[in-house]
Amino acid sequence: MLDIQEIESVCTYCGVGCDIIGVVENNQIQKIYAHKEGVVSQGKLCIKGKSGYGFVNSPNRINTPLVKKSFLQKNEQIFKIVKNNLKECDENYYSCDLDTATTIAAMKLKEIKINYGGKSFCAIGGARTNCESSYILQKFCRTTMESPHVDNCARVCHSPSLKGMRTTIGEGAATNPYNDIYECEFMVVIGSNTVEAHPIIANRIVDMAKTHNNLAIIDVRNTKMSKFSKQNCIIPYEANLMILNMMAYVIIDEELYDESFLKNRTKGFEEFKEKILNDPQANPQFAKNIKGYEYLSKQIPNIAREYAVKKSMIFWGLGITEHIDGSYAVMAITHLALMTGNIGKSGAGLMPLRGQNNVQGACDMGCLPYFAPDYQKPETVGLMTPQLIDEMIEGNIKAMINVGEDIAHIHPNQNKIQKALGNLEFLMVQELFMTQVAQKADLIIGVKSAYEKTGVYINAMRRLHLSQPLVNSSLPDDWEVLKMIDNKMDGDFVYETSEDVWEEVTQVAHRRFSGAKYYRLARHRKRGMQWPIHHEDTPILHLLDFRTDDGLGEFHYHKYQIRGMVEDILKDNFYDNLLKGYYLTTGRTLVQYNNSAQTKESPRLQDSYNEDILLAPLQAEKIFKSDKVVLKTIYGQTEPLSVKYTDNIREKTLFCTFHHAKSKINHIFGDECDELIMAAKFKSLKVEVLPQ
Repeated sequence: MLDIQEIESVCTYCGVGCDIIGVVENNQIQKIYAHKEGVVSQGKLCIKGKSGYGFVNSPNRINTPLVKKSFLQKNEQIFKIVKNNLKECDENYYSCDLDTATTIAAMKLKEIKINYGGKSFCAIGGARTNCESSYILQKFCRTTMESPHVDNCARVCHSPSLKGMRTTIGEGAATNPYNDIYECEFMVVIGSNTVEAHPIIANRIVDMAKTHNNLAIIDVRNTKMSKFSKQNCIIPYEANLMILNMMAYVIIDEELYDESFLKNRTKGFEEFKEKILNDPQANPQFAKNIKGYEYLSKQIPNIAREYAVKKSMIFWGLGITEHIDGSYAVMAITHLALMTGNIGKSGAGLMPLRGQNNVQGACDMGCLPYFAPDYQKPETVGLMTPQLIDEMIEGNIKAMINVGEDIAHIHPNQNKIQKALGNLEFLMVQELFMTQVAQKADLIIGVKSAYEKTGVYINAMRRLHLSQPLVNSSLPDDWEVLKMIDNKMDGDFVYETSEDVWEEVTQVAHRRFSGAKYYRLARHRKRGMQWPIHHEDTPILHLLDFRTDDGLGEFHYHKYQIRGMVEDILKDNFYDNLLKGYYLTTGRTLVQYNNSAQTKESPRLQDSYNEDILLAPLQAEKIFKSDKVVLKTIYGQTEPLSVKYTDNIREKTLFCTFHHAKSKINHIFGDECDELIMAAKFKSLKVEVLPQ
């Protein structure tokens, strides 16, 4: 007899957080479609949402814990205790049950804590799992192991958004719901390939752009959204802060700012104004010196004027944050909103487009070294991931638990990271598949996917969605693994269900979640609820005050530093026919997702894009004379990459995806990162091209 169910849940991929319906037959997903009444998805899904569920039943799932034989050879005392529970798997691994695996982890972590102290341990991950597991991960790190060193993938994406927005307006999250796009009069999308990376948000933007011709795109290349724009503004690599300061200059110089808003709701504007007007690189006329980009001297003022005089929203992605001045660029974005009063109202605000399905939630739960849950100050501030890598190499970090973050693929300077991971005494990974970091691990524990468990996920607009499982699984949730290890280390984790964990979250992180009980989230599953949630939720932030100490928005000017591509152009040594001196940026394609752990296990998606493709300008075809090239820097080189020549890429620039580890894209990036918060500089890299 067929058992067919239709179950409401949330998509497992990007930070948009689309409402889905899973059609399940005999505990297998047969189809996924958009919830017709879903506020987020609006009855539409991208190809990943519709077809990216094949991974759930992939034969490559980690269904039983694996422990490396080489690890047990080095740890005889552990081996003696568990050897009767081990089964031969292959030449490298034993398999075992969960009880044995957590015993191994507990024994080794207790030994490391006794011998080296708690600070020799770190935990990384949490943005791919639910809030309950993210919360327990940071709690396990801080209380069970007594280590402050916990971090998540925001380190390589939107940590500069958090830093920049908290510095200026006191809160590092989107100010408005997605549907406010329909209320705004002008939209600026900067550093975001929204159609490919956040397609369901892009649908709203494109709908408005088609109807009202009110979209400005600012990017280093033509994206798929460019054809819908009123202003398609192509800028040099690493020039975001310069462009944003130019917009501020125009608004100030032409007195387009909102005097009443500035007087009543901000401070520091007069000093900011003086610095802007006396900075020659903030004057749009400076662009006349940048060969090939002279048009910016007219185009930037046009965008600035329209933004200032209309009810406007700004959207940005990693094209803003993954630079050495990413945090400062985010501050420059909030300056524009503060000057013009385009914040704290319907149809006007700021929208950082978050990447992972629960990266907002992981940060909210305290999976950051400098924030405890609810963005409170922790007892001790820990180290950020790049610092932890250095400490591993120095021998000071001895052990790590990694939960769903493929640090051995998606982070920069992979040759260095491989060395660091190899220097650990103990690496434990909780994963669905044998990702690059799982292959490095001493202990790998297979866990439930998002489609197999209950839990809260928080999307890019602060919306909490209580997800429920589409299919049943005997695998543990991430938090359950950590609870077992804690208990075996004489800890006091007593949770029996995910609701027990979440109930503690509502108490510990009460400033945002005190009213977000499971029963309320279940009742409002179609609409979702946006934090802070007390008696009611909060769709729009900053209606009356900003979340700074005194409630006022703040101006923090930072001067653009000439460097990279702009510097090369000004020195007149950029436009040549040499194979050196190309500028590379990286990003996503629609059908794959990040390290492709799930998408490559979903046949329709993998068949559509099974290798990373390098986009190069048409002029380069005569120079490269090849359809395969290797990219090289002082840090390493890629494998041969297939090249597609296109007029969407400007002269002497390149674009490549990073989804497939075999391409070794991240082996050529170094340690350059955001000056304040250490997000990797993925969006501009000078490379040498080696035709094959």
